[in-house]
This record gives sequence, C-alpha cells and structure tokens, in this order.
Amino acid sequence: MKSNRQKKILELVNRFHVETQDDLIDRLMAEGYTVTQATVSRDIRELQLTKVLTNRGTYRYIAPKREDMVSGLKFNAALVDSIISVEYAMNMIVIKTYPGLAQAVAAGVDNLAIAEVLGCVAGDDTIMVVTRSEDSAKSISERIHIMMKAG
Repeated sequence: MKSNRQKKILELVNRFHVETQDDLIDRLMAEGYTVTQATVSRDIRELQLTKVLTNRGTYRYIAPKREDMVSGLKFNAALVDSIISVEYAMNMIVIKTYPGLAQAVAAGVDNLAIAEVLGCVAGDDTIMVVTRSEDSAKSISERIHIMMKAG
C-alpha cells in the first residue's frame, strides 16, 4: 500500500504542478487513495521531495534527480552483486540473478518506487520488470548496468 501510494505521489509530482500538501492530498484522493496530512508529510520526507520556485513565482514539489542508479537509488550492494545480466525488449526488462535470489532483487526494485516501473514478477533466478515505455526500460537497464560496474 505504502509503496503504491509513494509511486503514485512520484507520478503526480512529475506530471502536475503540485504546490502544497493539500494539493497532493486532493490529487491522491482523486486517484482513490485515502490519506491524512501526516501520512503525506511522512511520504514527502521519505521520498525526499523538495520545493522549487516556478516561473510563475510559486513553489512546487519535485522528486530528487535520479541521474544514475549509483547515487540515486537505494539498492543494497549485496542485491547488486546478485545480478548476473540485464536486458530489455520493448517495455520489459529481464534481470538474471544467481539461483534463489530473484525474489530479493525484485523486492529491492519494487521498493525503489520508480514511477516508470509498473511492476515486477520474479521466479527463482529471473525477474521480469514491466515499465511504462521502451525508453524507460532502456534507461533503467542502463542504470542497473552502471550499478553492476560500480559494485
């Protein structure tokens, strides 16, 4: 629930000019989420959303820049070391892991709350990640490769 809500928050702040917590609460409620101000405040802090000045002289929330997975994504080094290969086709990414480790890596991917990731399905040593677009799949695959090289 929390992960889905936080993914939706990232999607909303990337898609709309969300100026206040009340704006965010209204948008979440319109999407079917029942939230309190305290919950939204905690989510904003956990997602490290910040406010920036817009061209109109108002402020809006933005998600932190995710220039690369090494600095932007909180992914345990042990999980990165579990990945053998990463390939993408269309809007899907296939991640190969050592036997028995796909579930843990998939859980790590889910917890990243990347707005472009729709979901993951994991077997014993293979994960299928479905993204919103081919560009998203390519970008995320590239970032995983960078993490693998840095590890």
